[in-house]
Parts: sequence; structure tokens; C-alpha cells
Amino acid sequence: MLSYFVFIIAVGSVLLALPASTPGPGSMRYVDALFTATSAACVTGLITVNTAGLTRFGQTVIMMLIQAGGLGIIAFSTIYLVLPAGRISLRSSSIIQEYYVDQVDFDPRRIVRSILIFTFTVQAAGAALLYASFSRRGVDEPLFTAVFHAISAFCNAGFSTFADSLERFVLDHDVTLTIGVLIVIGGIGFVVLHDIVTRVRKRRHRLSLHTRIVLTATGAFVLIGAALFFAMERATGAFAGMSGFQGVMAALFQSVTPRTAGFNTVAQSELSPASMMVTSIMMFTGGAPGSVAGGIKVTTVLIILAAAILGTDENGDLQLGQRRIPAFVVGRAHGLLVKAILIVVVSSLLLVVTEYALITDGIALTVLLFEVVSAFGTVGLSLGVTDILSDAGKVVIIATMFAGRVGLISLAMPRRRVRGERLVGYPTGDVLIG
Repeated sequence: MLSYFVFIIAVGSVLLALPASTPGPGSMRYVDALFTATSAACVTGLITVNTAGLTRFGQTVIMMLIQAGGLGIIAFSTIYLVLPAGRISLRSSSIIQEYYVDQVDFDPRRIVRSILIFTFTVQAAGAALLYASFSRRGVDEPLFTAVFHAISAFCNAGFSTFADSLERFVLDHDVTLTIGVLIVIGGIGFVVLHDIVTRVRKRRHRLSLHTRIVLTATGAFVLIGAALFFAMERATGAFAGMSGFQGVMAALFQSVTPRTAGFNTVAQSELSPASMMVTSIMMFTGGAPGSVAGGIKVTTVLIILAAAILGTDENGDLQLGQRRIPAFVVGRAHGLLVKAILIVVVSSLLLVVTEYALITDGIALTVLLFEVVSAFGTVGLSLGVTDILSDAGKVVIIATMFAGRVGLISLAMPRRRVRGERLVGYPTGDVLIG
């Protein structure tokens, strides 16, 4: 997986650095080409060069990187495990099966085939709806624009061929609803979607605990987030001047897009500090495991919160309803949270060092922290500082995007360790906590 992403980023950066990618004389600086390629392959959406200003060739390169990156996390990592020996090994099989949930039917080749068919079908349907909407509004080249945004939305990338992202469509609810639905479908995971389809086909099939947790947590995050954004921005904030229904729709989209999508219908810099805080929390959380979304995932957050509030038994297991979450899963969730926090903290420290000049010019530390969280969660929302970062700062964000996309998922993947027989037992140590 690491080699795959390094390869497509390298190829994409070279293509974007070609004169054919930018209009007029000259070409894009390589650091900006590398930044854009990494952002596209890691389905982030942060940009140092506005996508609307690129040629059709450059936009097509970005679209292909988004598709390859979005599918790569799930489909191509499975293909990589399947192809080497012509058949999947027992060790690889156990890793994938644990990653995909035991209750879901497991066949690597069928998983890959289903992912590809479902992805292209949903993207085609989304593109058709967007094409109809863009055509009615007189958008230039509506077909390409619709396909680009359908792929970008489903892969939770946040790239747009419009200079203002989707701000011009804030009151065009057919566009925002289509984009929002694509974001949610891409962000809940193929395991969940497969489980739901199986439930529809087989009435006696019971949804797995994973599916129920993802659907519950996703719905709760979207609805609570929308309510908070509406309450904080309706009177004097970014939604001021909108009718009640328009404000609700804008709040709903603002609640969906931090789930690693990165589109915006209102300028993020116009949000209140409280809304920025809520957005940061949602970006850090992300979507569901096994999806194109980034972040530490909603299941991780729910398990950690449940363990903190409900507590665990003497074996470290957590009880959720009528199911028991094993101690090693609870421990993995806490470990993933700590690793994610370390990535964000280290990246923030480095960015503060590299962007000292911006800080002295009046850029707040919270703006840089927002940028780091957005890069780590592969979201793409920004408060307007991405294009003015120094080259060193851009490298920091590049590394953060890569770590948030590939590194964190690699850390979350189960590992099979060969453990020898323990011949020595150590005495128990007492440590005070809290």
C-alpha cells in the first residue's frame, strides 16, 4: 500500500508539473505539483494552486489521482494481497477478514469486484444528477464538471473545478444534496454497504454490530453537528440572511463535509470560533473504517467514549448492548487515538516553526492547527492559509496528509505477531492513574 501511494503521487506530481497542466507560459512549481498530487491521491482537497485555474489536462490528472487514491485504500490493498502468489495466504486472509468484520461474507476477489462495480455505479448516478443540475444553471462543460465532482464527492476528496468550491450553490439544494449523499455513501464503508444490501436481499440476515455502530454514530454526528452549526451561525454567523430552511440545509451540508470531504458552501473563515472547533472535532473523527474517509473513524471514537463512560469489566472487555467488545479491540482504539494525537501535535509544532513569519504577521495559531487537523483527517477545509505557506510548511502538510491517509490506516491494520512461550513472569507494578 505504501509503495502504491508513493508511486501514484510521484507520477501525478510529474504530470502536474508539465506545462500542459497549467495555462499560459511556464509550469507549476514542483513543490506545488507534489502538494496537489499528494492531496489528490490522499483524497484530501487542500490546494496551493486553485484547481479551477488548471487546464483540462491538469484537472483530469487530479480526477484520476482521486479515483486511484480513493479506491486504493480498499480495493488495491486487497488486490495487492491477492495477486502475488495467485491465491491469498492464510496469514493475509486472517488479516483482511479481521479488518472487514467476521459477520460479513469474506472473499477477497468478490470484495474487490463488488467495490469496483458499486463505486462506478454510484459515481455514474451522481454524475447524471449533477449533470442535470449543472446544465440547468449554464455551467461550462457540464458533463466533465459533473463527473469530476461525482468522483471527488464519493471519494471524499473535496476538489472542485469552481474557484469558490461550492459556495455559489449554497442555495441550490439539488446540488448540495447530491454531493452530500455521495459523501455519506463513500464515508460509511463498503463493509457496511455490503451488509445493508445483504439485509435487503435476505430478510432474516441480521446487521452486524459494526454496521449498527457505524450507522448510529454517523447519523448522530451529522444531526448533532447540523443542530450545533445552525444554532451558532443562524443569527449573526455565516448563515445570517438565509431563510430557516436555507439555514437548515446549509448547516446540514456543513455537518457532512467535515467528515473528510472538504467541500464548502460557506467560507470557513466566516464561521464563529465555536463552529470552527466543532468542525475540527468532526475532521479529526472522520468517517467509517473500510471507507474512503480519513480521521480516526467514528467506531474508534464511540468505543473510547463508551469505555470511558461505561467502563470495562475485570478482563478489560466492553459491553455494548448485548455484545461484548474484546479488550484488545478497546486497547487498539485507545492506541490509535494516541498515535493520531501524536501525529497532529508533531505536525503542529513543525508548522509553527516553519511558519513563524506568518505568525508574526498576525496569523493565529488556531488557524495553523485547523490546517493540520484538516490535513491529518484528509478533509481539505482551510481558513485560507494553504497557498501562503512556505515551502517547508507545504512539506509538513504533505507529510501530514500522507500520514493521515496511509500511515494511520497501516497502524490500524491488525498485526499477527509470533509469540514465544513466556518463561519469566514479572511482579505486578502499581501505578496511580488520574
